[in-house]
Amino acid sequence: MDRLQNKVAIVFGAGPNIGGTIAHFLAREGAKVAVSDINVDSAEETAEFIRGKGYEAFGLQGNARDDADVRRIVEQTVARYGRLDVVVNMAGRVHWSHVLDMKLDDWNDAVGSFATAGLLTTQHGARAMRACGANGSIIHIMSTAAHFGEADGACYCAAKAALLNFARSAAMDLGPLGIRVNTITPCSMEHQLWTTMRDEMFDPNWQEPKRTGFYSRQEYLDQMPLRRFPRAADLAWAAVFLASDESICMTGADIAVDGGLRHKYPTWTPGRHYPLDIRDYARSVQWTRYGEEQGSLTEWLGEPKPAA
Repeated sequence: MDRLQNKVAIVFGAGPNIGGTIAHFLAREGAKVAVSDINVDSAEETAEFIRGKGYEAFGLQGNARDDADVRRIVEQTVARYGRLDVVVNMAGRVHWSHVLDMKLDDWNDAVGSFATAGLLTTQHGARAMRACGANGSIIHIMSTAAHFGEADGACYCAAKAALLNFARSAAMDLGPLGIRVNTITPCSMEHQLWTTMRDEMFDPNWQEPKRTGFYSRQEYLDQMPLRRFPRAADLAWAAVFLASDESICMTGADIAVDGGLRHKYPTWTPGRHYPLDIRDYARSVQWTRYGEEQGSLTEWLGEPKPAA
């Protein structure tokens, strides 16, 4: 449990799911962690959870797309811990719309938030790493939307693709300085079954929204070669690897944590050959916070009822 001993990390965007789990796992491996979120309560809750486990962490409120906020967060972290070795960025705003109905404000918000947060967290993080002589690691959390076109997802796909190629370019600029920049790409996450997808899973009267790009969780699961959705802990382990010296010769790389989704042959549907009902899957799921199992998903939300 000492893969990150003596390292200092900042996680931008740290609620109890992905960001908070990454922060927890970094701390568990020995890093001192600054937890930042635009919502101060989320930042403090995550930091308190980590401290409650006996690890070092503190919370900071800030907007990762605001230059002054990012500079302040980095400066306060260095002032507190004396150095900076790891930056994890997963900040950004998501908007969904058919391309013909796209509002310019939503487009600017999505593209600006992901790409700008990527630039600022990389700039200020790398400057601090250089100042303290760290061979640092910067990690951006992506999405399969960075690699594919998605109906109703033009601004999200464009924003994530911009961040992906920004990270690759930043890796080239910072490589000679000993600073690595890599990315992690998940697909739809398991925790979405009990957050954004819970009605679809558990309400027998749920009706599909009339959206061009909508697909059900069953359709999504049927495309997964490993027959399960990624969990926050899966991303956290990838982040620990990229933050550690185990990945010292990796930069500009993207690690797919997606159950094989991105690498399967497009016309092959695993669910046709290895059927798994999404409600049976839900019965097997443990809902988690900060990467720790809290109990059965169906015990928490109730047993899925058959459709009328």
